[in-house]
Amino acid sequence: MSEMTAFDKRKKIVRVICLLFVDAFMIILSAMLALLIRFDFSPAAATVYVTNLYIYLPFFVVMSIGIFVPMKLYNSLWEFASIAEMLHIVYATTAVALLQTFAIVIGLLDLPLSYPILNWLFLSALILASRFSYRLLRNSKGRDHRKDKKQKRTMLIGAGDAGMLVLREFQTSVNSENLVVCVVDDNAQKRGSYLRNVKICGTRKDIVRLAVEYDIEEIVFAIPTASTRDRKEILSYCQQSGCKLKILPGIFQLANGEVSVQKIRDVDILDLLGRDSVQVDMSEISQMLYDKVVLVTGGGGSIGSELCRQIAKHDPKQLIIFDIYENNAYEIQQELRRALPQLNLVTLIGSVRDTERINSVFKQYRPQVIFHAAAHKHVPLMEDSPNEAIKNNVFGTYHVAKAAAVYNAETFVLISTDKAVNPTNIMGASKRICEMIVQMMANSSSTKFVAVRFGNVLGSNGSVIPLFKKQIEEGGPVTVTHPDIIRFFMTIPEAVSLVLQAGVYADRGEIFVLDMGEPVRIDDLARNLIRLSGFEPDIDIEVKYTGLRPGEKLFEEMLMNEEGLRTTANELIHIGQPLELNDTSFAKQLVKLEKACNQNSGEVFAMVADIVPTYKKKTAVQK
Repeated sequence: MSEMTAFDKRKKIVRVICLLFVDAFMIILSAMLALLIRFDFSPAAATVYVTNLYIYLPFFVVMSIGIFVPMKLYNSLWEFASIAEMLHIVYATTAVALLQTFAIVIGLLDLPLSYPILNWLFLSALILASRFSYRLLRNSKGRDHRKDKKQKRTMLIGAGDAGMLVLREFQTSVNSENLVVCVVDDNAQKRGSYLRNVKICGTRKDIVRLAVEYDIEEIVFAIPTASTRDRKEILSYCQQSGCKLKILPGIFQLANGEVSVQKIRDVDILDLLGRDSVQVDMSEISQMLYDKVVLVTGGGGSIGSELCRQIAKHDPKQLIIFDIYENNAYEIQQELRRALPQLNLVTLIGSVRDTERINSVFKQYRPQVIFHAAAHKHVPLMEDSPNEAIKNNVFGTYHVAKAAAVYNAETFVLISTDKAVNPTNIMGASKRICEMIVQMMANSSSTKFVAVRFGNVLGSNGSVIPLFKKQIEEGGPVTVTHPDIIRFFMTIPEAVSLVLQAGVYADRGEIFVLDMGEPVRIDDLARNLIRLSGFEPDIDIEVKYTGLRPGEKLFEEMLMNEEGLRTTANELIHIGQPLELNDTSFAKQLVKLEKACNQNSGEVFAMVADIVPTYKKKTAVQK
């Protein structure tokens, strides 16, 4: 490393010395040309001044270079020279001309008064030519290098600032494998114009036609300011073209000056969901979590671990990760220790089904804010093990909630699911009972108990995206239960931000619901993912329909018919009005249910149906 640094220093010194000699020659040449032009190339007429000029030349060279140095004419990377470097040159040569004019006016120089103007013109032109010729040579070498390798015929979407920057790098970078042959932009006034000598040929509706007309192999989406819905629509047109898609990450890349060929990534399935991200009030969340002891049950899971990441950023007094699976707990523990070594972090192994363990944790650490994410959530598996679903989901929640009330915690937030609405499976029904527990506890405790209900989480354990990706990697088939099945989707960070915001709004047993936009057909999701992977559905990768699984329904709901809906300060977060609940009767039902589960009774389905009237067990598999 030190040898390389020394070599680089020597290389830079040689480069600066060469520039100094070039500039000295250009200063002398511009001085001579200015005088000759002044006297119409008549040496005889200029004789009276030529002798003086020979005397002044060493002074001109020293003075000019003395101005060039602070103007950074020897520190700039001229292979990337642009308008800014050009202005530096103009400023420097203007300063030289002004000093020469001043010296002539006060009598220090015996030269014509028009000489500084002519000298400024020649000096500016010669210095600009010497600097920008290097960039031209570099670009020429880059083009020759790119000619030696096959380039992908590329369509660029976006003729704005980002598009211009991407196109420039495609055209100038020796690493670029893209040959941009047409540009698409929705601004009709730009149609027919040229962006860096590439024609703007149409709008988003012309993408499929232009892809065929220009024999496009790859499409690059370069509109980082586009809304989620616009991005979804434009990318859907791109998908119809059958071309490989890439996308510029986001507007912050522009702000940071990070736009480059290397930053352009493949289009992700998240780009096609078509819903703007959920925005939350981080100041309110910080106020809730700052200097508090926070407990996350199931803290090693996909939702729980993201909760831990976001909570840790708000300076809690102590963060407690509680999970039964030590590998997941260890992984998030190590991640947080690396990222936030100052964090007061406690990682505990245990089950929410163990009352004594839960009580000991609360007694020792006295958590003030609890996020309850521990749960069994795989629908088909829980249909085959219903007692385990009830033991873990229902009574795990009950144990933690009772401990929160006994030890006077401030807030308890339950992670629920849209499957709790009119459930057709034991997992959803168990989560509905958990919501009822939250409501019951809110009626008898000073602790603020709330539940947060949301749809499927992309990328979480058990979600369809990782399954589809694995099936595509294995060559298919990609299995979809039913061609018409639809689901609501959100990202893990969105789900967690909603959970944290719900903690702020918590009062008395509310169920918080996210406005998740339009539902997504799983069949479309699978086919889009196949296309994004570079394959054609049902040609390269088969899409196979397997029929609905036990307990599964075609669509999920966010609210039951009986629930009203109130808005919050966040327009994307709503509150479902709690249903009327007989706490005494419900508590007795829980006692009976717990006894039956501990005995692994086959009556659990019927008992759950008694507790949750909206639960309708579905056993038939529809194809």
